[in-house]
Amino acid sequence: MDEVRPTTQAHGLASLFPPGLQAIYGECKRLYPDQANPLQVTAIVKYWLGGPDPLDYISMYRNTGCPAQDVQEHWHYVSFGLSDLYGDNRVHEFTGPEGPSGFGFELTFRLKREVGETAPPTWPAELMQGLARYVFQSENTFCSGDHISWHSPLDNSESRIQHMLLTEDPQMQAVHTPFGLISFLQIVGVCTEELQAAQQWNGQGILELLRGVHVAGGPWLITDMRRGETIFDIDPHLQERVDQGIETEGSNLSGVSAKCVWDDLSRPPEDEEDSRSICIGSQPRRLSDKDTEQIREVLRKGLEFNTKAALPPISSQRQGLDRPQSRKDSLESESSAAIVPHELVRTRQLESVHLKFNQESGTLLPLCLRGRLLHGRHFTYKSINGDTAITFVSTGVEGAFATEEHPYAAHGPWLQILLNEEFVEQMLGDLQELNTREETKLPKEYSWPEKKLKISVLPDSVFDSPLQ
Repeated sequence: MDEVRPTTQAHGLASLFPPGLQAIYGECKRLYPDQANPLQVTAIVKYWLGGPDPLDYISMYRNTGCPAQDVQEHWHYVSFGLSDLYGDNRVHEFTGPEGPSGFGFELTFRLKREVGETAPPTWPAELMQGLARYVFQSENTFCSGDHISWHSPLDNSESRIQHMLLTEDPQMQAVHTPFGLISFLQIVGVCTEELQAAQQWNGQGILELLRGVHVAGGPWLITDMRRGETIFDIDPHLQERVDQGIETEGSNLSGVSAKCVWDDLSRPPEDEEDSRSICIGSQPRRLSDKDTEQIREVLRKGLEFNTKAALPPISSQRQGLDRPQSRKDSLESESSAAIVPHELVRTRQLESVHLKFNQESGTLLPLCLRGRLLHGRHFTYKSINGDTAITFVSTGVEGAFATEEHPYAAHGPWLQILLNEEFVEQMLGDLQELNTREETKLPKEYSWPEKKLKISVLPDSVFDSPLQ
């Protein structure tokens, strides 16, 4: 539980405060010299004493905006705790001044100040604590351009602002401390349609569009929880910008946590061995460093942390996104180990496969094909119910263990499917109805007998069954 109180630090006695705290307070004081004691939400029991909230403090400032830049008045929230505040290993391992401090960043948030509002709402503090819990539990970090699906109004109202993007804070500058570097990542509230556009294209592109629309954020990307229109409602031409970006650049989204399973149709039904088990085959070739980094992170931890089993990759309450990049080095030490011990794994080539997705996962198939594979990339579905994973790869992805000769290959419960451009175009045509925002009547089945591939889109209840 948190409490709200004014801060009591005296900046003239800065030497009494740990250097990490001093550094962030100093940057806040630079921006707000007349607000030396802002309201703060404070964790009653600190995380390092066994409390549930990783952020020791969230400071809340009144920002007058900048009329010359068309920036409106707003509340500015700043977190304390994702970086190393103390340098004594109570929360973060001390690694010295050269690298990142703690996770290397703190969160900020800018909320439009409503007329007559004399004090900042405190709900953003719990939102920031939720994101911090995800970071601490998963050890995944955030980057500018990341998107976070929350699937619920950020303030628990009826608002359309139900998801988030992350960007560099436009005012706060990175600070160096004896414990490392701290940057400031700002949360930006967005509508579902804007999140979907960020998935299909990229977060930075959508952030730039939001900066150009005053009511949707403006230059400093201020969140207005009362905004009832998307940027595409306000300016329909912006959808053309997104479509053009997808066409020319593809999507940056490399994978999602999902409700999915796969079956080996080439295995006789009477064979009692698990269809996702291992048999002797060729050893997998090594993935390129870039592809390894992306696929490994998807397989190792998944991309979302929402108990609602929502897509895409990063959401609210789960112990879990285009996903934060991991700091690990090898596919073998992480992805394969997350599935089965590497020394027991050999690749098995399959003749025929059946892929099963829930509706939300299925609607991302066109994105996977058009935004990723047609641009020579890959896309991974990581099951939220187990270690199963399905990676679609194009012929342009180096080092995949699925090949043009054997396009379906399993490495433990990890299935790779290699699709050439001609087949991708055919599938896009056949799966066109999944592009609509209207819910499709389920179940839906799609089959390509000549390719020995079958895809089913099924109700969520199928995946919630213990037998599945």
